[in-house]
Amino acid sequence: MEEWILLVVAFVLGSFPFGYWIGKSRGIDIREHGSGNIGSTNVSRVMGKKWGALVFALDFLKGWGAVILMLKFSSIADREILSSWAVGAAIAVILGHNYTPWLRFKGGKGIATSAGVLLAMMPWALCVGLLAWGLLMILTKTVSIASLTSCIVVPLSAWFLYPGEKVLFGFAVLAGGMGIWRHRSNIRRIISGEEFSFKKELEKPESGS
Repeated sequence: MEEWILLVVAFVLGSFPFGYWIGKSRGIDIREHGSGNIGSTNVSRVMGKKWGALVFALDFLKGWGAVILMLKFSSIADREILSSWAVGAAIAVILGHNYTPWLRFKGGKGIATSAGVLLAMMPWALCVGLLAWGLLMILTKTVSIASLTSCIVVPLSAWFLYPGEKVLFGFAVLAGGMGIWRHRSNIRRIISGEEFSFKKELEKPESGS
C-alpha cells in the first residue's frame, strides 16, 4: 500500500514549480518573459545564471529524491518488481513537473527532473547523456538542441549499458519521448531559425547602442 502513497508523493514533489516560485520571490512572473518556460534555462536567461543554477538543482533533486524514496521505503523485496515501482515513481515525478496543478497543469519540459531520475536509476546512461548534451552545446550554443539530442542518446545508451533491463530501457524511451514532446515549440523555432541560443543572445546589440 505504501508504494501507491509513494507514487502520489512523487507526483506532488515533481509538481513543485521552483522556477515560477523563485521568479515570483524576485517580483517576476517567469512565464511572461523569454520563452515563457518555468525551467532553469529560461530562468537563467531572464534572471541570471545563479538563479538558473538554483532552479536546475532543485528540479534535479526532486527527480532524484522521488526515486530514492521509493527504493528506500518500499517494502518490496523482489528486485525486478521494485525496479518497476521505481520507474513508476520516476514517471510520476516527471509528469508532476511537466503538468503541475499549481500552474493549471502547465509546467516545464522535465529535462532537469529526468536527469535527477537517471542519476538514481541509470547513472551511466546519465553520463552519456550529459556528454552528448555538452558536445551539442559546444557545437550549437542552443540548449534545446542539446536537450533533444540527450533525449535520443539516453535510450540508446540504456539499451547498451543495461542489457536485459527491459523496464529501464522502456522508461528511457518513454522519458526521452516525453522530453521531445515537451520541446514541440522549440522544434518549430529550430526549423524556422528563431530558436533562442546563447550565440544569438551574445550577438544582440547593447541597449541604447
